[in-house]
Parts: sequence; structure tokens; C-alpha cells
Amino acid sequence: MTTNLTQTLRQGAEHALETMAEAWRELRLRAGGALTRFRSVDGGKQDGNGTADFPPIERWAYMAADVIEEDDDVVVRLEAPGMRREDFIVELREAVLSVRGEKRIDRESKRAGYRVVECAYGTFRRDVPLPVPVVADRVTASYRDGVLRVTLPKAEGSHLRRWSVEVK
Repeated sequence: MTTNLTQTLRQGAEHALETMAEAWRELRLRAGGALTRFRSVDGGKQDGNGTADFPPIERWAYMAADVIEEDDDVVVRLEAPGMRREDFIVELREAVLSVRGEKRIDRESKRAGYRVVECAYGTFRRDVPLPVPVVADRVTASYRDGVLRVTLPKAEGSHLRRWSVEVK
């Protein structure tokens, strides 16, 4: 009887691990481009109780982005709350929009220690592939309500053409 219980538990654990591994593979496949590494500029100090003054040195975070293709433009919206417009460096390299910056931690108290840190802080770089060629010298960017919006005018000849096709 013990052998059956052990075998059942082993099979259940193997199935659970297999399911979790499959879920991580799916997450990496669907959201891998949005995972962004944040690197601390000044390191993370801790007191004797294990309480961090500020977050750990490296951390992965999810920076959601939307790429919208309009008639004349490609618009990239990147969620980056808690930053200032001066914190961003936006560059265009061939068919990739590169957004770099630094998200700083605002300490509410000099004596407070962080017990839970779920937000990522530090320097980051997020590369967003563009679906069509764009005009680099006409790119504009704005930052409002935690969203960086980059408007990239499409290059001549890259406009979406629509053809009506009769279905017989």
C-alpha cells in the first residue's frame, strides 16, 4: 500500500513540475520580449536584520508595450510608471526602437527599510522591433501618466495597401 501511495505522489509531483515547466515556456514565448533587466546604479545595502535600504542589484521586470500600426504612423506605447521624461533615452536603430533609462527609487523616509520590493529600479533597456520602415528624423516622443508614447512616421512605400479580392 505504501508503494502505491509513493508511486501516486511521485506521478503527481512529476505532472505538476511538467505543467509548471510548460507554463514557463509559454510565458517566455509570449512575453519574452517584454521582460527587461533592471540593473542597480548604486548597489543595494542591507542592515543587520536583512532589511534592504533599497532594492537588490539586478531584477527582471515586465515592461508592457503596444505597437500600433496606423495608416501613416507606427505608434509604440511603453508602460513605465514612476519616471520623468528626462529619464528616457530613445533611439532608432534600423528597424528597432530602443528605449533606455533609469527608474529611481523615491525614499519616503531616510530611516525606513523595505521589506517587500516588487517594483524594479535601476537602469534598463527595452528594444521593440518595428513592423515597417520609418522616417527616423520625424520621430516624436511624449511621456504622460506613466506611458511613453513614440510616434514613428512610416517611410514612403511602406503604407499598408489593401486589395479587394472576390471570393468565388
